[in-house]
Amino acid sequence: MALLLLSLGLSLVSAQELNPRAIVRKNYDMARVSGVWYSVSIASNDMKRIEENGDLRVFIRNIESLQDGGLRFHFLFMVHGECVQVAMVCERTEKDGEYTVNYEGDNKVLLLETDYKLYITFHLRNIRNGTDTNVLALYGRVLNLSPSFLNRFEKVCRKYGLGPQNIISLSNQSRPHHLLHQQPWGPAMSQ
Repeated sequence: MALLLLSLGLSLVSAQELNPRAIVRKNYDMARVSGVWYSVSIASNDMKRIEENGDLRVFIRNIESLQDGGLRFHFLFMVHGECVQVAMVCERTEKDGEYTVNYEGDNKVLLLETDYKLYITFHLRNIRNGTDTNVLALYGRVLNLSPSFLNRFEKVCRKYGLGPQNIISLSNQSRPHHLLHQQPWGPAMSQ
């Protein structure tokens, strides 16, 4: 029995390895992006905005592809020590995988890459009061991704001038645990 459990565990770990041939960087099928996601890592050139209580530190719960081509993101974030659920709709632009939304300034959200099954990486460019902030986010279909995904994210961050000092792992950070297992599209999310 122990051998069976060990082999099952090993197969689950190997099934979570990054497959470079499965990475999609254009011609996205946004319907395949829809579903439950978890925040794994976040990076920024303005660390204050993604640190605890930062206005851009969010925990993804769900992404919905809308009929008009937009995306609805369901987030959890902390406001004055209280967990708040927010649904935010991003409007599609003419560019593949690019969206806009007005939140704490003008924002462009760009899907950088995904394999649809395990991970997705987004780039947010926020312009507020003339200040340009870049945020990269790694989301996973599971709470913790293997090191191959984290190494890939670090490599993507370097392309935007962000090093390891700019990356925060959210997998092991305090998160709103009491809401992790609730349906991310429940009535409280329809703001």
